[in-house]
Amino acid sequence: MLDIFDIYEKMERNNIMLSFKGTVTSELLTSILQIMESRLDTTDDSPKIKKKVFNVLVECLQNLYHHIDEVDELDGPFSSKSAIFMMAKNGDDYIIMTGNFILNQNVNGLRDKLDAINAMDREQLKEYYKSVLNNGTMSAKGGGGLGMIDIARKSGQKLEYAFQPVDSDNSFFSLNVKVTPNV
Repeated sequence: MLDIFDIYEKMERNNIMLSFKGTVTSELLTSILQIMESRLDTTDDSPKIKKKVFNVLVECLQNLYHHIDEVDELDGPFSSKSAIFMMAKNGDDYIIMTGNFILNQNVNGLRDKLDAINAMDREQLKEYYKSVLNNGTMSAKGGGGLGMIDIARKSGQKLEYAFQPVDSDNSFFSLNVKVTPNV
């Protein structure tokens, strides 16, 4: 039997401020953002870092909501519509973690985009963001690809990511974003 105390203890050890697993809806996003705004208000961080963390959080959650692939039923105990979100505080740093299922046919394109973003410095990201914004090309899901660029720009960090194969058609995409006060 799964011991809830073990889960609680792991969450405490890793300073998890909020965790969610399930289907992501617009109502859920609104609730999470309200909760996290209240939680951030109780911290001793500067208004600047609170705003930075909140802005990156909004982008990460919007990305999770808008870009979850419609995958068929998965092998094993997984729900194809399920995603995970966690936010932790480690010292002065905030860590935002998201995970969702992605079609294997989309993995290489996303990996290439993330690698290109990670290869850019601050100024290059700024120019790339302007270029994508002015280009006006929209993806099939309605975005112009600005979300990941914006996450990298606002966090000032490289995007940590992984793709875990689940079955022959699907993988699980994990994104970890660190937001630090000094960047």
